Amino acid sequence: MQIKSLAELDKIKQEASVKVMVRQHRNSEETNKNILVCGGTGCLASDSDKVIKNLGAILKAKGLSEQVQVIRTGCFGFCEQGPIIKIEPDNVFYVRVKPKDAKEIIEQHIINGNRVERLLYKDPQTQEKVHTQEEMAFYKKQLRVALRNCGLINPEDISEYIALGGYQALGKALTQMSADEVVDTVKKSGLRGRGGGGFPTGLKWEITRKQQDKEKFIICNADEGDPGAFMDRSILEGDPHSVIEAMAIGAYAIGADKGIVYIRAEYPLAIERLTKALEQARELGLLGKGIFGTDFNFDITLKYGAGAFVCGEETALINSCEGKRGEPNYKPPYPAEEGYWGHPTCVNNVETFANIPVIMTKGAEWFASMGTEKSKGTKVFALAGKINNVGLVEVPMGITLREIIFDIGGGIPHGKKFKAVQTGGPSGGVITEKNLDTPIDYDGLLKIGTMMGSGGMIVMDEDDNMVNIAKFYLEFTMDEACGRCAPGRIGTKRLFEMLHKIASGEATMDDLDALKQLAYMVKDSSLCGLCQTAPNPVVSTMKHFWNEYLDLVKDVDHPRGEGKYVPKNKIGMKS
Repeated sequence: MQIKSLAELDKIKQEASVKVMVRQHRNSEETNKNILVCGGTGCLASDSDKVIKNLGAILKAKGLSEQVQVIRTGCFGFCEQGPIIKIEPDNVFYVRVKPKDAKEIIEQHIINGNRVERLLYKDPQTQEKVHTQEEMAFYKKQLRVALRNCGLINPEDISEYIALGGYQALGKALTQMSADEVVDTVKKSGLRGRGGGGFPTGLKWEITRKQQDKEKFIICNADEGDPGAFMDRSILEGDPHSVIEAMAIGAYAIGADKGIVYIRAEYPLAIERLTKALEQARELGLLGKGIFGTDFNFDITLKYGAGAFVCGEETALINSCEGKRGEPNYKPPYPAEEGYWGHPTCVNNVETFANIPVIMTKGAEWFASMGTEKSKGTKVFALAGKINNVGLVEVPMGITLREIIFDIGGGIPHGKKFKAVQTGGPSGGVITEKNLDTPIDYDGLLKIGTMMGSGGMIVMDEDDNMVNIAKFYLEFTMDEACGRCAPGRIGTKRLFEMLHKIASGEATMDDLDALKQLAYMVKDSSLCGLCQTAPNPVVSTMKHFWNEYLDLVKDVDHPRGEGKYVPKNKIGMKS
């Protein structure tokens, strides 16, 4: 069937809603139940596929296959507690489910209506069992917009996405709005790029739209490579159609008819589900020629990255798409002016796109009502490291780090003391306890010496040595630097060698002086954002944990203590 109008889409939505909406009817008298099982990469690594297989086999053996459906969903976010099962419409949430638990869940819960108490989440503070997802501290302060469908629908079934309003935004844009109106809506929403730069999305679309060229492109940057980051991967695994729909809306807005998803090859599950989603969208006429009966034509192809972190930078990404080395270009011209094969190209990341359909359906004002004055909406963070509740969280802009780490994240394991949190991945910096009450938004984090980045958030406790933390990030960026510019190619290597010397206890105070000078030199002279921000972990840890550097130097006659040491040579230094 080819969908040619919003009326035809509504018909499919009504048919599909019958099986999907029952999951959300908390007090439904329906006897049918659904067993939602997390099918994200993390839970699959803990045998959730075997859980699904066992559930299906037991239901079949008991003649319940028609009454009870087992649905493989995307990531629920609470990775620390996986594999996760949610029974709907009962709204019961089971954690750390093993394949052998399938029999008890079917016999006790599905057949007899009794909760399996031992599989319920136990609140670490109150030590009480928690029955529902909404009661868990991990979810209470979250607001899921980009992740709205993850853990709720089967990502491999387009009808489930349509049942929850999928492709309504595209239909509305194509049949009821001009391209300029679409751009204006995104501008008014205040949405900024979620890939790290924070550039206003609507403005980028507007710049690309204004370019006089018959051929334009829109690209989804799915080359997520920060250590500890898995936001984009989870969205593509759990809700691929939201990205497809958003890319089509963006293409209409800027005047493009071709789209590319640049995704790293190390994301096989995301690639598999995205490929299926593209096929399903084409079958229904939601990609291809004459979408929604209009003269708008658009389709998407996939291009695989080889795992080069620098290809997260848009010009390096475009070079890689063209089959060239993944190296950044000098700017200007910017991709919006001259990008893929020399044509105007708009590049947005996965999370940015995931917000677009809901902005179009609920309105720019609705989205702009969340967040802070200059950072609207929500942000997805991958919470990892020394934290009780490892997982994926989506929170309103303006929430504090303290709330994320101690309320949502559950604090530090084993009663250890919090030491620092690294935001922004290798490009960011550490935040200490004195800044835990800083509201999280683009500008607020920059003021305290770090950045939002794509959303990685790694927590450290009292046992972590900050010199080794800086060394870890420098080793990563040194390996990932493309080598095009000397500061990136040579400077990051020298920085790493200096850190290695310091960590080995072989350095002197003059080495600390040289390290600091070189860090600012690399920041000021590198070609692209990767190496311009590569020294940030060094600068940040030296600022906040100066004594840990001093403790490792050999010449102990120099004065110690934060702020006491003044370098002999101030060339390249900044306050």
